[in-house]
Amino acid sequence: MSFALTADREQKLAELLTRYSTKMAACIPLLHLCQEQNGWVSPDVVDFVARKLDLPPAHVQGVVTFYSLFNQKPVGKHQVWVCRTLPCALRGAGAVLHQCEKKLGIHAGETTSDGKITLRTAECLASCGTAPMMQVDQDYFENLTTAKVDEILDRLRK
Repeated sequence: MSFALTADREQKLAELLTRYSTKMAACIPLLHLCQEQNGWVSPDVVDFVARKLDLPPAHVQGVVTFYSLFNQKPVGKHQVWVCRTLPCALRGAGAVLHQCEKKLGIHAGETTSDGKITLRTAECLASCGTAPMMQVDQDYFENLTTAKVDEILDRLRK
């Protein structure tokens, strides 16, 4: 089944295209728009974006595989990103990740069996001064302890 945007997102695409001097420049915003609707960037989404922007599918796939914010497979309702860059690592990111894995019963890169939470690691989430930290969907949680991690994950599971 081929991918198609909803009518309101098709309108957003039309607005997007007016902002750029070339269609190619709209590739990342269009991929975000598609992922917002579909939850991930499937092969059908890659083909859709390529057709809409007159790009080779390989170009679109290259963008998807380069940027970690594009999901290349279905993900949970919530995404938990644990920062693992040096400042976070020095202040306990390993313990935060271990607590997440233990609490969720999965490893980084996996999704809970109920489909609610996908656990991921990130190279940098730009919150070095408040390490260790993690991002849950669009929200930052900083100066984490294992107790704080448990509270956050318990709220997500409800």
